[in-house]
Amino acid sequence: MSRRARRSPAPNETPQSGPETDGPRDETPLVQTAEVTGRGPESTIEYQPVRIPLTRGLTSLRHRDFRLFWTGQLVSLVGTWMQIVAQSWLVLELTGSAFALGVLSALQFVPTLAFSLLGGVVADRLPRRSLLLLTQTSAALLALALAVLTATGTVRFGHVMVLAALLGFVNALDMPTRQAFVVELVGPADLRNAIALNSAAFNSARLVGPAVAGLAIGWIGIAGCFYVNALSFLAVIAGLLLIHAGKRPAPRPSEPGSIWEDLREGLGYVARTPLVRMVIVLVAIVGTFAMNMGVLMPLIARDVLRVGAEGFGFLTSAMGVGSLVAAIVLAYQGQAVRPRLLFGAAVALGLLEVALALVRQFSVAVPVLAATGFSMIFLTTLANTTLQVATPDPLRGRVMSLYTTVFVGTTPLGSLFTGALAEAWGVPAPLLVGGIVSVGAGLAGYRLSSRRRSTD
Repeated sequence: MSRRARRSPAPNETPQSGPETDGPRDETPLVQTAEVTGRGPESTIEYQPVRIPLTRGLTSLRHRDFRLFWTGQLVSLVGTWMQIVAQSWLVLELTGSAFALGVLSALQFVPTLAFSLLGGVVADRLPRRSLLLLTQTSAALLALALAVLTATGTVRFGHVMVLAALLGFVNALDMPTRQAFVVELVGPADLRNAIALNSAAFNSARLVGPAVAGLAIGWIGIAGCFYVNALSFLAVIAGLLLIHAGKRPAPRPSEPGSIWEDLREGLGYVARTPLVRMVIVLVAIVGTFAMNMGVLMPLIARDVLRVGAEGFGFLTSAMGVGSLVAAIVLAYQGQAVRPRLLFGAAVALGLLEVALALVRQFSVAVPVLAATGFSMIFLTTLANTTLQVATPDPLRGRVMSLYTTVFVGTTPLGSLFTGALAEAWGVPAPLLVGGIVSVGAGLAGYRLSSRRRSTD
């Protein structure tokens, strides 16, 4: 018998398995992460302060598969943002209607609202890499079709609507799959950093794409922007073909049941996990009323500030600057954030939108939009990170599909509401309403969170 005495665990300490204990040791990184974060139906994630050196902001890039995925996404997203700007400008040229912009956004996101939950079930059943190859190829073909219609002068508002709806069906599968795929590329230890870097890539593209699109509309035309977007998908498709991860379905503790049983299991996890439920509700409310800048931005540029396509592109890029700064701050965060910061971000976003409703000068709108972009991405990235850390891998596709549904899928309701309100009362009206609702949701969430902490 060893002369070294074994230390007895403290009353509240979980005995550690290993050479010094009799219990079996679970080597699954996800299980170990669950133990550290206190994941469970009644648990609240408790974050511990960690000092992160400068290079830790890029730790997830040490993984080869994530580097390939991240680089391809960065290129493709520039093209995507070019198409978003060009498509909005095309609809304004075809119709001249604010409500038509709301209809465009609604049709693009209705399929996400209707089918994203089923997309999450598929993402938990099938190889996620293969699913992403399918969705990215489909999106490229849709962009190419819009480019050809526009270049030949045959495009009509109905064509844009149909292609937007088809892209919505593609995104209903693509978005939850892409969200759940990240952990397969980096593992649980670098998950938070990978999410922040994905957000940085998205917002780098948001910074570059609209500014380039504003200039490109004058240089190569609206159709040229659509052609560039179609070509940009080749980068992410090439990266996916070289990635090793995601060739098999995510491991599950038991055989999958029917689609409806799988869906009920995911929804049940959200319903009985207070933190996850609270984040989902917050995102649903703020996403519906305060995140409709895709509808409002061209109207702000044309009707309020009276700038053209170039000014529209730079206004959108201003939001991208703030968003990119928020993503970088989160990537290099020395202390992992507390969930209650989500509610503070919602309040800040609401106050900034109220301020934006009062702005009439381009030089003032630029910094306000940059701050708005910062608050918006700070909120959404924290929500994404909190949900992914709180969810075990076998359920991640379904939980993230619910996040996608409330974040993106509520956009049709918000877009129609925003477009109709702007048409009837002017652009400041939806900004004021959205800002007030966001402030109220943030304050209510903060109060509920504080009450839960006081009773735990």
